Amino acid sequence: MEKNKLFRVKGITFIFCVFIVFTSLAQRDATKAIGTPYVGVQYGLNWTGGDLADRYGLTNALGSHAGYKTKRNWIYGVDGNFFFGNDVKIDGLLQNLRDANDHIMNTSGTPAIVLFFNRGFNVNLSVGKILPVFNPNPNSGLMIKVSAGYLWHKLRIETQEDEVPQLQGEYLKGYDRLTIGVNTSQFLGYNYMADRGILNFYAGVYFQQGFTRNQRELFWDHPNEKVDKDLRIEHLFGFRVGWLIPIYKRQPKEFYFN
Repeated sequence: MEKNKLFRVKGITFIFCVFIVFTSLAQRDATKAIGTPYVGVQYGLNWTGGDLADRYGLTNALGSHAGYKTKRNWIYGVDGNFFFGNDVKIDGLLQNLRDANDHIMNTSGTPAIVLFFNRGFNVNLSVGKILPVFNPNPNSGLMIKVSAGYLWHKLRIETQEDEVPQLQGEYLKGYDRLTIGVNTSQFLGYNYMADRGILNFYAGVYFQQGFTRNQRELFWDHPNEKVDKDLRIEHLFGFRVGWLIPIYKRQPKEFYFN
């Protein structure tokens, strides 16, 4: 049974690789802009600003995207991104569980190892334009893109192999600072699409604005403080790079032989 599963996984991987090579190496006319669907992946390294900076610092973003580039070099797409990092700056976090030595004890009566991470994701619709600046071909150049969509993030708490009942299951909701809202973003960079081959990428600077609100009614480590339900203005800004897989149609051959 395990061998069959392994065979299926290898088969799917092989087909996917063949698909990438087939679509990437398809011949296309490099003298004009071409309309084509595309898929891809992207990574960003971001710093925080606004109300987000009071909770988290340096944040990574890993995502995927798909869309369509028109013959006029307009780009319409959808993307989803997963945010993650371990730079947590929340004041008084878990202070109700700490002893005089600032330890959180596990069920064995010894200090537990408690780790903190920020986690989140967004899903967006986007529109962009490739401008003919420093372009080796009509499908490359300066790229400007704007996006808008849904944003969700929270604090993730892990106790590794330590058992801390106060940090398990439903109890975590009192500490996770769950925050939900919408976001907008802007990207300015350079987009390169090769005449043939798999070297299709973009890179540039990224700026995101989040308009969110706290979703919990009480923070258990600050029980005497009212949870602020006012609109939070949260910023992310940094660098983003992405790899594209254009799905070009093969050009018809000039000559045919019987």
